[in-house]
Amino acid sequence: MVMHRYLKQDNSIKRKVVSRFSLLLLTAGSLLLFWSFYPIISFEIFARLFIQKQIVSPVPTSLTASSIKTANSVLGSWINLSSNLRDFTQVSRWFPDKPQQNLDTNKIKINKYLLSIPKLNINQAIVTVGGDDLTKSLVHYLPTSLPGEYGNVVIFGHSTLSQLYNVKDYKTIFTFLPSLDPQNHDLIELKVGDLNYQYEVIEMFVVDPEEISVLDQKYDASYLTLITCVPPGTYFKRLVVRAKLIKLPISLVE
Repeated sequence: MVMHRYLKQDNSIKRKVVSRFSLLLLTAGSLLLFWSFYPIISFEIFARLFIQKQIVSPVPTSLTASSIKTANSVLGSWINLSSNLRDFTQVSRWFPDKPQQNLDTNKIKINKYLLSIPKLNINQAIVTVGGDDLTKSLVHYLPTSLPGEYGNVVIFGHSTLSQLYNVKDYKTIFTFLPSLDPQNHDLIELKVGDLNYQYEVIEMFVVDPEEISVLDQKYDASYLTLITCVPPGTYFKRLVVRAKLIKLPISLVE
């Protein structure tokens, strides 16, 4: 009966190279996974700890049938494989049951204006009224009211992983939208022609894709609603930032 078994240790250069190369690949793979998933995990932690607590009021509801109908089409259905494989840079993919080209836009006097968010270093980004391509601009979706008017101006912007962020790239422009803070009264500015409208962030919350009452019009004041996808780089939920007009252009005040 053999009591001991002796194995000859392989100390060859080839063995050492293979071992170190394998370790290098394992380390690189781990770092790559961490690099990819860190923004998603960190946002989930941040959202659970802070964003939900910053809701000033519940998600508004509406008795109008429009919000119910839109809820079934906006931002895709809540089926991950059917929703998240779509090209979300096209607004028509987000709202397939109510395409914007079928809307009567004769009452809309402008087709573009500018948006600035000083805290995020976003300076005069183009907003296309009733546009479709989110790679070229932000989009004012389903335009009913315009900046400065009573109602709810809804602007959608694309986002991605923070590592790919470029403030001048419309495919990534709203990546750091969660950094806005209602408690700090962060400002959002809209410039329509020579008129500048200043909005103050009042609430921020995360909703599921089918919770679209945030698109409803509210005529007690002038509201601005910014929407993007979260966690970064995914389309699972929607971040909603609501702001309220606090400063009219001087020419209108006079």
